Amino acid sequence: MESKNNLSRPIKTRLSKLFDIEYPIIQGGMIWAAGWKLASAVSQAGGLGLIGGGSMQPDLFREHIRKAKAAANKPFGVNIPLMYEHSPGLLKAAIEENIDIVFTSAGNPAKIADTVKSAGIKWVHCVPTVKMARKAQDAGVDAVVAEGVEAGGHNGFDGVTTFCLVPQAADAVDIPVIAAGGICDWRGFKAAMILGAEAVQIGTRFAAAIESSAAEEYKRAVVDSNDTGTYLAFRTIGPIRIVRTAFAQRIQRAEYQGASAEELHQLHGKGRGRLGIFMGNGDEGLFEAGQSAGMVSEIISAGEVVRDLVRGYWEHQDCL
Repeated sequence: MESKNNLSRPIKTRLSKLFDIEYPIIQGGMIWAAGWKLASAVSQAGGLGLIGGGSMQPDLFREHIRKAKAAANKPFGVNIPLMYEHSPGLLKAAIEENIDIVFTSAGNPAKIADTVKSAGIKWVHCVPTVKMARKAQDAGVDAVVAEGVEAGGHNGFDGVTTFCLVPQAADAVDIPVIAAGGICDWRGFKAAMILGAEAVQIGTRFAAAIESSAAEEYKRAVVDSNDTGTYLAFRTIGPIRIVRTAFAQRIQRAEYQGASAEELHQLHGKGRGRLGIFMGNGDEGLFEAGQSAGMVSEIISAGEVVRDLVRGYWEHQDCL
């Protein structure tokens, strides 16, 4: 009975108020995993779901947005990595589809500030350092995601951990901070809030959820992972945290043997994320995932992930 009552208690922060959500739990907008089914499931459970636009062209992006609107009667948003050629088209589509929550990453937020602010969008940018958090605040974002090197996918070159980044970012900016990287359960949720975050963004745990569009082979690789089950690949040309698949072992051997930047770029090639995450090909593709993969023991629904986080948050008040 206590657990049920706990699930009816909202967790109030500046960010839950900003997004009009019950719990400050945000599902990362991961390429090839975060489609409309996952985003709407997280939002319906009381968190904030994000559609990951990085792996979509604008027309498909619009389709996912419209399906999410039809499936969810609660707020959801989109994530747009700024490094892709099609990113301006994604932002245009989001604005035309009346999306009012946009997360951006992997680029200079100042370049799109006028467009975003004139559209009245609630805007969040993902940063790997305190310096970039300050720059994002100066650009006019409403909040920042402070993402540590534990996170899956693309990472910053400096390799700052979540535990060190979040409190320093919270001290450095006036806007709310969202913690990301290595957060999987209620323990990480509470730790992040104690460190000064006002929400958490969780990627890997949701990427392995039932509603994720990632391949079953990818989800099983996450479940089968352990504490050393991920590897920070391509450190010299652009760090990407991935599961230790057969292809990851090829990358690691090349790096140990002193492969040049050109050779590593050729090895990375194009379409590796789709091959791995979406197609389930661990021999030729990248299984992007964070170090929290070692804490994922089963494939469950996105709603249950949210409920587990909230239940644990309220049932362990002695941790505060």
